Amino acid sequence: MAHDNITDAGDVLIVGAGLAGLFTALKLAPRPCTVLAGAPIGAGASSAWAQGGIAAAVTEGDTAEDHAADTIAAGAGLVDEEVALSMAREAGQRIEDLLRLGVPFDRDLEGKLKAGREAAHGRNRIVHVRGDQAGKAIMEALVAAVRATPSIRIIEGFSAYELAVEQGRVAGVFARPANTNAARTPLLIKARSVVLASGGTGQLFAVTTNPREARGEGLAMAARAGAMIADPEFVQFHPTAIAADRDPAPLVTEALRGEGAILLNDRGERFMQAIHKEAELAPRDVVARAIFRELAAGRKVLLDASKAVGDKFPTAFPTVYQSCVALGIDPTKDGIPVAPAAHYHMGGIMVDMAGRSTLPGLWACGEVAATGAHGANRLASNSLLEAVVYAARIAADIDATMPLTNTGSAHHVAPPALGRGDAVAAPMMDELRRLMTRHVGVERNEEGLALALAGIERLERAAGPASLFRNVATAAKIVTAAAYAREESRGGHWRSDFPEPRIPCRHRTFITLKEAERIAEAAVSAAGIHADNNIKAGDAAS
Repeated sequence: MAHDNITDAGDVLIVGAGLAGLFTALKLAPRPCTVLAGAPIGAGASSAWAQGGIAAAVTEGDTAEDHAADTIAAGAGLVDEEVALSMAREAGQRIEDLLRLGVPFDRDLEGKLKAGREAAHGRNRIVHVRGDQAGKAIMEALVAAVRATPSIRIIEGFSAYELAVEQGRVAGVFARPANTNAARTPLLIKARSVVLASGGTGQLFAVTTNPREARGEGLAMAARAGAMIADPEFVQFHPTAIAADRDPAPLVTEALRGEGAILLNDRGERFMQAIHKEAELAPRDVVARAIFRELAAGRKVLLDASKAVGDKFPTAFPTVYQSCVALGIDPTKDGIPVAPAAHYHMGGIMVDMAGRSTLPGLWACGEVAATGAHGANRLASNSLLEAVVYAARIAADIDATMPLTNTGSAHHVAPPALGRGDAVAAPMMDELRRLMTRHVGVERNEEGLALALAGIERLERAAGPASLFRNVATAAKIVTAAAYAREESRGGHWRSDFPEPRIPCRHRTFITLKEAERIAEAAVSAAGIHADNNIKAGDAAS
């Protein structure tokens, strides 16, 4: 370190240690890079919890074109078709990369990769590990490979909270110790190129399957620096998280429904058959809304796998089985109580096919990025595929465009001010999450979205401009403003006041923070919400 508060990452700084971040680092080798992780590498990543697997056309008779067609159909008219096809065509190469890294994908008796089916896929094309442990196994293999790669430097225990920009180019990040309230001098980590792989936004909602770190901070950092954001209103709510007092909520993999598990309400009615021809294997947004409405009507919903899986549960789906047992549920005999939970953000930092954002020096991959591959509704198990495809592309782009050098940048960037503490206050975070779940969740409408925007504004003011809460509030504001502006229902975005898709709205959203703030101001004004009392009684606490 040149100074106590400055360190030089050299060529490449990768923010985030999930699948996207670690795979980028491995693909860059032997080029030196630094990985910044708030938690021990792999531990704070949604990737490790992924129960589905990776979608890839690797079985006989399947094709990349068929995979792309299913992706496009699931995305409800907003998928970039070129992106979907190119991603599907690269899937086999990336699976080979993971096999070389030691990922033990399930195989059949002939030793061929075994593929399962998940919702909205026309064929069996999801490669798993031990049924529901793909994410865990992939992350274990990547962490081991990263620790064994001399060119990769790890900085653990620090979280990025601001991009350092010098002469219009991203030149590093400002970071602070993670999980502490002690005010510290910010650490400036300089780099010639920055890759954001910081994860999604699930923790903006009260019920989520995402780890605590998934608060949209990478999205907010990029937006505040001027990056274009794409499709932020499209949040995927996984239909089947275990309905229990746990944060994050334990996920019940879709693969269970692929094996024949059925959804019943507490009257014993199998309600999905009347809603969609694919019943339990309908697209996730359809299933999530159906469950949401059952719950809103005061009925419980149970996922019954007792006949479809039964006694095979402990070995076929060990992660789900252990989660159930810990909550006193025996899924071999009993239905699992389920509810929708914020699971995946289709939106994020807009990137091109090489993973470049609109800011020079900044690339993004994984859930923080919006590539155009998912449209309005991500196809099951395409997220891990997208992460490795774009990680490989970013590494190749950096190698092709940046000569090796040991010289960093951003020597004279002034650090942003921090308030008295440098962790987000729990009561404020809890209030925001309740607000987002109530008004920006599975079902939305104009009045609720305006109330949410007013509530976000009030919380922002209370926190102050030097608070780290502004990252969380910024992410929430962008998601909510885009949802307010899209006056239709499509994919993961459903408006009760505009319940059908509309042809004039059949386009992707591209929005800056300035535009989101303009929408928010106009929405609050139009709703006539008083600035000092902008949440109706009970709204934030509901």
